[in-house]
Amino acid sequence: MTEHELIKGCIRQESSCQRALFERYAGKMMGVAMRYAQDSMEAEDMLQDAFIKVFQYIGQFKFEGSFEGWIRRIVVNTAIRHLERKKMSFREIEEHSPHNPKIDPHAFMHLGEADLLKLISQLPEGYRLVFNLSVVEGYSHEEIAEMLHIQPGTSRSQLVKARKMLQNQIMQLQKIAV
Repeated sequence: MTEHELIKGCIRQESSCQRALFERYAGKMMGVAMRYAQDSMEAEDMLQDAFIKVFQYIGQFKFEGSFEGWIRRIVVNTAIRHLERKKMSFREIEEHSPHNPKIDPHAFMHLGEADLLKLISQLPEGYRLVFNLSVVEGYSHEEIAEMLHIQPGTSRSQLVKARKMLQNQIMQLQKIAV
């Protein structure tokens, strides 16, 4: 079944099309949700809420641009709303704070994609959110500020600090691996 046929079937609320659409995109979108969540259970909640919205608003998809991109945006926005309900904060973290991610140095001998994702997932919530929105999703600081109801300068500051924290963790891991 083509993507177009799946979408049309979902607009008609055909459960077989809804199931097929979910199965086609859930894996990729779970990866998106995992970047924003603290753990897999939270990511599953985000994903479930996002797909409820996908099916609720699928009739508004205009068949312009990427359908996967449209779903991704819903997942990202759902994750942001979920984090807002948790009273996410954009506080400053000191370099030697107990909030800095603690990583078992022997867990990483060679830093790969999965390792980098793990480092990102352990960033403080505000840092992680801005890092994902800017670096992974490609939003501008102005767009991030609007989405998160913060100032663009706060977005920039959180990104700089997230990058610095990641660099420090990577440097620490490289020293151990050598």
